[in-house]
Amino acid sequence: MAKAKENIVALFSQIEGMKGVKPDLIIEALKEGIVAAYKKQYGQAQNVEVAYDEDSGEFAVYSVREVVDEVFDSRLEISLEDARQFSELYEVGDKIRFQEDIKDFARSSIGVAKQNVLRKLKEEEQKDILNEYKKYEGEMISGIVDRLDDRAIYIKLGRLDAMLMRKDQIFKEHYRIGDRISVFVTEVKMSPKGPRVIVSRTAPDMLKRMFEKEIPEVFDGTVEIMAIAREAGDRAKIVVRSHNEKVDAIGTMVGRKGSNIQPIINDLHGENMDIIEWSSDKGTLVRNVLKPAQVNAVYVFDDGSALAVVPDDQLTLAIGKKGQNVRLAAQVAHCKIDIKKASEFDESEIIGLDDIVNTDDEELEEDVPTLEEVEVEEALNPEEQVGLEELLGDMKLPENAEEYEGDED
Repeated sequence: MAKAKENIVALFSQIEGMKGVKPDLIIEALKEGIVAAYKKQYGQAQNVEVAYDEDSGEFAVYSVREVVDEVFDSRLEISLEDARQFSELYEVGDKIRFQEDIKDFARSSIGVAKQNVLRKLKEEEQKDILNEYKKYEGEMISGIVDRLDDRAIYIKLGRLDAMLMRKDQIFKEHYRIGDRISVFVTEVKMSPKGPRVIVSRTAPDMLKRMFEKEIPEVFDGTVEIMAIAREAGDRAKIVVRSHNEKVDAIGTMVGRKGSNIQPIINDLHGENMDIIEWSSDKGTLVRNVLKPAQVNAVYVFDDGSALAVVPDDQLTLAIGKKGQNVRLAAQVAHCKIDIKKASEFDESEIIGLDDIVNTDDEELEEDVPTLEEVEVEEALNPEEQVGLEELLGDMKLPENAEEYEGDED
């Protein structure tokens, strides 16, 4: 008996070590397997009970039969006359447990039990892995590149491989098997093939986690990142504010001679970053996010949209290459931004309109809707208008796109 207990405890320890499945779950799996074997043997298992004796380390199987006057199913019932051969105290309605010998089960029944135990253990192992990695959702984690294919980079994260899909990879990055890589965990889910960890190198929140890791003031909330827009690997705009008047938000983010931000830029293979001061005044915020372009004036309207008037020689810089600057600016400002150059702006066109609520000198407190598209006003000469329409015409903002860039020429 002691030997049986010793063997079963050793078996539990071995399975727990290999699969991470706790002994109580192993016991439950074995019980279910024995019930499955009983059903295979006798065609039903509605009256079977399985008990585990911790002292002996042995399992016992019982079939339960009800005492009746007339027996219709001998697997489930026993007559009063037969019951009283065991005890004169039995009455109709009583239930008697009969111990079954597992050794009597046919080999095919034992096979069924084994399959059920293995299935149960696999399910419990997958649940355990899912719970283990679920806590990393929304966080950064590092691993080793294990393999690559045309669809994804597979990263070894201990008990599980994470998938870095092509759409979540920075276009200029190239990895080899054995390289260590930091990724942002976007989702941990159960798939038909088991637990799956989806990671990203392009998610805006990855940039936030990188600043939190690199800069103590960001980690403790002294400097708060209000918004991020990225076109990963190319450019990002990060809007920040300080909750301590003695701490400069932008200076803290950049660090002395770029000491804070440079490691992040290097990790992201040279992704340029604009660090921008947050303002509760929507006009001031729009002016800030359009940097490095200079802005003469900003008008904000009831619908949340904004019109920025820029010097003629700043129009191209304000829009950016392929519309990138104004696109990212609109995302971090959370409003649609139209741009006009000063020589073709007539303030009388907007003065007196019912929907204008403030300029960049007034404060706008209410929330504004997320930008749906970036537009440029038609108050350009015909040649310029055609060129800009081709450039920005049907451009839509990518979902969740958010991006320190040095001064542009």
